[in-house]
Amino acid sequence: MATSKEFHDYVVDSLQRVGNISTKRMMGEYCIYYRDKLVGDICDNTLLLKPTESVLRLMPDADRAYPYEGSKTLMAVVDDVENVELMEAVLNAMYEELPEPKKKVKKTI
Repeated sequence: MATSKEFHDYVVDSLQRVGNISTKRMMGEYCIYYRDKLVGDICDNTLLLKPTESVLRLMPDADRAYPYEGSKTLMAVVDDVENVELMEAVLNAMYEELPEPKKKVKKTI
């Protein structure tokens, strides 16, 4: 089941209160970025975050789920995307843990 446009917009609107959120559509689902770092996915109308140390510490009771069949990464399910204080703490902590995005190299022919 693909994520609905309404759910995508709801998640993005909720998280925009924390900071710079963007998404990329991938096979009917979305990769979600915070300040240009990949932090998770929106799949099957569910927000899933990468299981970084800070996510596991700040959301210890969150359910875990795979974003898609065949995935090797068990991710944290966010139940309360409207909890601005929690989302701000989680995303800012994740941002510090995640690597910098790779710079795109222009190919010359």
